[in-house]
Amino acid sequence: MSDGVYDLPEEPRRARRAPGQRPKALLPTIATLIVLLILFSVFTDVWTSRLWYRSVDLGSVFSTVLGTRVMLFVVVGLLMAAAVVANVIVAYRTRPRVALAPSPSPGFERYGELLQSRGKIAVGVLGTLMLIFGGSAASGEWKVFLAWRNRTPFGVTDKHFNKDIAFFVFDYPWLRVLLGFGYSIVLLSLVAAIITHYLYGGFRPSAKGQKASGAAQVQFSVLLGLLVLLKAFSYWLDRYGLTTSDSRLFTGISYTGDNAVLPSKEILAVIAVLCAGLFFANVVRRTWLLPGVGTVVLILSAVLLGALWPAALQQLRVRPSEPVREAAYITKNIEATRQAYGLENAKVDNYAAKTTNATPEELRNDADVLPGIRLIDPSVVGPTFEQLQQVRGFYSFPTDLDVDRYKIGNEVRDTVIAVREVQVDRLPAGQRNWNNDHTVYTHGYGVVAANGNQRAADGTPVFSSKDLPPTGDLGEYEPRIYFGEQSPDYSIVGAPKGAPAVELDTPEGKNGGDPTLNTYEGKGGVEIGSFFNQLLYATKFRDANLLLSQRVNSESKILYDRNPRERVEKAAPWLTPDGDPYPAVVDGQVVWIVDGYTTSANYPYSQKVALDDSTRDTTTGRGAIATQPSEEINYIRNSVKAVVNAYDGSVELYAWDEKDPVLKTWMKAFPGTVKARSEISPALMSHLRYPEDIFKVQRDLLAKYHVTDAGTWYQNSDLWRVPADPTASGTADSPAQNQPPFYLSLRMPGQDSPKFSLTSVYVPNAERENLTAFMAVDAEASSPDYGQFRILRLPGNVQIPGPGQVYNKFQTDDGIRQALLPINQPSSGARAQFGNLLTLPLGGGLLYVQPVYSVRTSGPGSYPVLRYVLVSFGDRVAFGSTLSEALTKVFNTSVNTPDDPNPDPDPNQPKPPPANQTIKQALADANKAFTDAEAALRRGDLNGYQVNVKKAQAAVARAVAAGAQLPAPTPTPTPTPTPTSPPTSPTG
Repeated sequence: MSDGVYDLPEEPRRARRAPGQRPKALLPTIATLIVLLILFSVFTDVWTSRLWYRSVDLGSVFSTVLGTRVMLFVVVGLLMAAAVVANVIVAYRTRPRVALAPSPSPGFERYGELLQSRGKIAVGVLGTLMLIFGGSAASGEWKVFLAWRNRTPFGVTDKHFNKDIAFFVFDYPWLRVLLGFGYSIVLLSLVAAIITHYLYGGFRPSAKGQKASGAAQVQFSVLLGLLVLLKAFSYWLDRYGLTTSDSRLFTGISYTGDNAVLPSKEILAVIAVLCAGLFFANVVRRTWLLPGVGTVVLILSAVLLGALWPAALQQLRVRPSEPVREAAYITKNIEATRQAYGLENAKVDNYAAKTTNATPEELRNDADVLPGIRLIDPSVVGPTFEQLQQVRGFYSFPTDLDVDRYKIGNEVRDTVIAVREVQVDRLPAGQRNWNNDHTVYTHGYGVVAANGNQRAADGTPVFSSKDLPPTGDLGEYEPRIYFGEQSPDYSIVGAPKGAPAVELDTPEGKNGGDPTLNTYEGKGGVEIGSFFNQLLYATKFRDANLLLSQRVNSESKILYDRNPRERVEKAAPWLTPDGDPYPAVVDGQVVWIVDGYTTSANYPYSQKVALDDSTRDTTTGRGAIATQPSEEINYIRNSVKAVVNAYDGSVELYAWDEKDPVLKTWMKAFPGTVKARSEISPALMSHLRYPEDIFKVQRDLLAKYHVTDAGTWYQNSDLWRVPADPTASGTADSPAQNQPPFYLSLRMPGQDSPKFSLTSVYVPNAERENLTAFMAVDAEASSPDYGQFRILRLPGNVQIPGPGQVYNKFQTDDGIRQALLPINQPSSGARAQFGNLLTLPLGGGLLYVQPVYSVRTSGPGSYPVLRYVLVSFGDRVAFGSTLSEALTKVFNTSVNTPDDPNPDPDPNQPKPPPANQTIKQALADANKAFTDAEAALRRGDLNGYQVNVKKAQAAVARAVAAGAQLPAPTPTPTPTPTPTSPPTSPTG
């Protein structure tokens, strides 16, 4: 009995959650959050890319690429999803009421029941997966699609198939892509149909008698027929693919390919069509006998026609007389290769290089070449630039500097140049914080340049532009470097008017005092004044300070993607940029010049090469010099000259090879993004040059394709190779890389005046290292002969030393070793560093020139200084403290060059020998002191040991000081050597 409130009904109790059990809404919530985060990340990447392209006035590139990718994603993705889902639905709706055989396990039937109860969800998930899979794969082929859609004829017809080259370069790759998508769609549809029929009993391989229902047979027959029909199309396309297939000898159709592989592909295509018809006929006949027979016939035909027939023809008919059978096809390969790589006009001339002394008249005729002999090695003097012009520790210069030309007064000089960039990683640890890294140290300042053919009295470069603020012969220009090869990953710049400047401009003012500060006023960068943009970039760079810092204001901009090479690659994604952008002062601005290449791997009959291998040498991958991608090409053009402004980051693209059909194709795909060649200013034109990476590819091919006769080409009797860099160390497991090409101003035989050129040499493709050819290409963009290859072939019956042999002479010459002895003494604290070994035609022969630097081996602040110049002509070697002195010795006649800081009016007059006597006496004293020190150490007299070591060090120091006054002994005339007796070095 109860009363009052106790009669009220009790509240239902909540069921307790078992330990470890999660709320039902938790997993969906987590999944939803993950999906939203992924979508926001994708949106961030897309939207920030849009903002970046708008900041460089290339919004059309972004919209074209995005629109094409979205279109391909939707079309191909929907097509794949529709095909797979449709086949699943057809298989489900035509399922038998009773399974052909029991399921393998009871649990297997539950899968079918589960899918049947949640069929719409299952189909939706499957369709979504197919949409993402197919769309993602298709969107990655946007370049192939755009090239096909905007294809431009080459105007050259392939004689074998009577088709324009454009078909192979543009149409054939797109047809291959379509074929691949067709295979994927049909295969996935077939797999989906098989699984569905299997789940619902329409297909049971274990069943006795009938294995598949009638509906399943019809569906399988149609899908298999489509698959075989695609295979027939593949066989037909393979015919065109033979033009770029690799055989043992070359790229392209060979005799076997023409007479066996090509007809076999045509026959197999017909057989495959007939076989596909048998599968389609199976829809009516419902028997697998005829399709099975057709499939067996197709497989046997593929083995007999596609493999055995070509192998038998190659072995029995081609191999016994291969030079004759392949001659016509080798000729076609040679012609196509030289055309595809721009080598058809290369000139090869015989050059009877002298091995005896040049006459005074020959030297006078070549006197204007001497100023072009570059003594400052851009790959060595980076530390010298840094120590003499760094100013502060947070500034830096690249490991390898660049070579350019500048008109100073009335003279055009080869110049070694570098940009003084900021590198926040070099800041002391106490100065590293977000504000300093991203808002204070935002830019470098100025360029440093040195005359390539001059040295100061102390061996340092003669600077034509230096210091902070910059002074020198390059004139006034905007010195701030916001975009460079070593710029920070991103910087926040800009501020409202009247706000205090925070960006460090220079460490101190013009007349000393406090640092000067600056506020960026350029048009470059992306505005991030709004909270939305700050949120996007905080997400992109995973840095909350972009949202929290007060340094980010309403007028702020963010600078990123600042490397000039990456900037061009992003602005023109269809280009392959050169690995080494170089700076230039043009019209009052510092700009980066980047050469852009259009390439293809589908030029018929042209030899394929690996781009990364062909462009690799000892400078590749070192410092800021990038390695080219690992891809095969058989067509290349330097189609674009790109210019990136170092202050505002703007990107200008200029059409250079306006006849290039590939460039025309991309200009149609991205209209308005590439300017005409005529818009290049004269100031910019004077700094454009022949690029290195395409030259490396071309010299690699010319080592074999300088031969135009098929018989000689086949015999490899005139095969060349690029020599290994003698100044680089190598081992048996890791041999030295190729010698890099060098920019030099020289005059080739037949030229009226010296031209700025890119040069290289060849040695025989054997164990020998003698010189077999010298090559130069006219590198002056304003020259009518720009891009003209000139090769000097040396006689085969005369031994002309190659770079490795000359370097060995320099290393073993008694005079040179004696001169370098004070530097290389362990107690001297220094070592000799050999620079680039240059080669150039001079005096009727070939002259080698190599600078030698002295650099301290330990301690801070060390840098190389030029001490000696080594030269070799024929069998003679010589050296001197200047190029004039070295040439005077090697030619036994007076030779004056611009590098001599104190030219001797009478070089034949003997120099007084006191400095030599001082060196000899000092070295004798050092030797005695080291002997006494060793004796004291054996006696256990440590005090005596230390005293004698100090005496030895002092004596070596005296020798070094005397050597600086007179680094070379008096030249001694040497008689002309004979083949049976090696020459005496004229170095004394």
